[in-house]
Amino acid sequence: MTQATSVKRIVVGISGASGIRYGIRILEVLRTLGVETHLVVTKAAEQTRALETNVSSRALGAMATFKYSVTDISAPIASGSFRTLGMIVAPCSMRTLAEIASGVTSSLLSRAADVVLKERRKLVLVVREAPLSSIHLRNMLTVSDAGAVVIPPVVGFYSKPKTLDDVVDHHVARILDQFDIEMPGARRWGDRVASPDRGSDGHPRSSPSDVQAEERYQTAVWP
Repeated sequence: MTQATSVKRIVVGISGASGIRYGIRILEVLRTLGVETHLVVTKAAEQTRALETNVSSRALGAMATFKYSVTDISAPIASGSFRTLGMIVAPCSMRTLAEIASGVTSSLLSRAADVVLKERRKLVLVVREAPLSSIHLRNMLTVSDAGAVVIPPVVGFYSKPKTLDDVVDHHVARILDQFDIEMPGARRWGDRVASPDRGSDGHPRSSPSDVQAEERYQTAVWP
């Protein structure tokens, strides 16, 4: 008789859509928080990795606790008896979305997602495409009806991002919220720390004009 595991486990899938940085950052954050990660990367995602980052395939795999071949259907994450908190697919390509929506699982990634749905665990899909066809929209509705959470990488301008890393971190925090995992330093709506010497972004104000600009911003953004 097996005992229920107390280990926090999350499956991370990375498919071939643009935006692999989201998947990488999720792995980095979960590792710092002590969450066990099980990674599967599609062949198309490996191509995207080479195009969009300087991260090697070996280095990407080392970010996860365990990494599996996309063809390894015998991997633990292919079975519902292997207990996890759920799965994040970031980014999620339209092909991967279509496989999950149809239930036709041709790879370990889509099989693992199918397992998460049938076991009524949390499945988060960071879908990445624009513009969206009616086929894409129907597939999103299908997976949503099946219990998945669709979270496109949308910028939260209220967090006042200054870099692309800020944009990614804000979205990763929203993704991890789905698993009740708090990302350290996450900026949230209503988190204002404005003061005479510091702006709402927490950075020092350097001049009276900065104060006036901050006040105009607060009036416009915070009703």
